[in-house]
Amino acid sequence: MIQLTRLNGEPFTLNALMIEQIQSLPDTTITLTNSKKMVVKESETEVTQLITAYYQKVGLHGNLKGEGKSNE
Repeated sequence: MIQLTRLNGEPFTLNALMIEQIQSLPDTTITLTNSKKMVVKESETEVTQLITAYYQKVGLHGNLKGEGKSNE
């Protein structure tokens, strides 16, 4: 879970595993896997850093690095 802030200043916690896409439109817009969109105060770079830190914390980061590579 990552802590973010809505444009109105309201903080909330988001399950980072539900994020499908992040865009700067110019506001940072997060599209979830259920197609719901959220606009947040944090920059795209900040959100990406929070997601990466979360993945590392739960042990997913190392598993995703080698995805798509063969074991040969």
